[in-house]
Amino acid sequence: MFDVIRLVHLTPTADADRVLTDLRARALASPARRVLVQPTLPGVRNGGDILVHLRFGDVAAWRACAPAWESAVDGVGHVDGAEYGAGVGGTAEPPTGSVYRVLLLRVAPDTPSEVVDRFEADLLRMPRYISTIRSWQLSRVTRASGSAPWTHVWEQEFTDLAGLDGAYLMHPVHWAHVDRWFDPEHPEVVVRDRICHSFCVNEPVRG
Repeated sequence: MFDVIRLVHLTPTADADRVLTDLRARALASPARRVLVQPTLPGVRNGGDILVHLRFGDVAAWRACAPAWESAVDGVGHVDGAEYGAGVGGTAEPPTGSVYRVLLLRVAPDTPSEVVDRFEADLLRMPRYISTIRSWQLSRVTRASGSAPWTHVWEQEFTDLAGLDGAYLMHPVHWAHVDRWFDPEHPEVVVRDRICHSFCVNEPVRG
């Protein structure tokens, strides 16, 4: 599988409904097996106004339609994006959550590989403790665009919005353990650039 994320930031005068319709049409014209194109929910951080998640059978399928995504869309001011192959993840029972969340982040380039491995292991350990996570995947980015050269995509499906805002973000394993990797005042910090924390209703229009 090969996945593509686009976090679309609209201009102040954009017709949001028209842009959403345009992006969905482009996505549905592609060979993507999963198409999620939804407005973001309140509370995103650098997460854009529209979240696009496409999943293809392989990278060749994406490359065949990628040029259509390079052309400008009226009303779009900025796009953060990432492209990535299969990562490490899992699912719970029942597997499907009503909220899809994605985090784009960049690990500092001078970080030793063994430290990156520990960081990744800590993220992947979180679903053991947070029951509102119904599925998850951590992937290394093959191509990034936008505000930073993203290195990782951390994505989950949550039971509901409270399961993200409350049970996840406020869980002790998050703020007392994982947050140290993101805290500029902590000696173990590895994520130094801005992050994109985005989420939307998990209602794919395909897949």
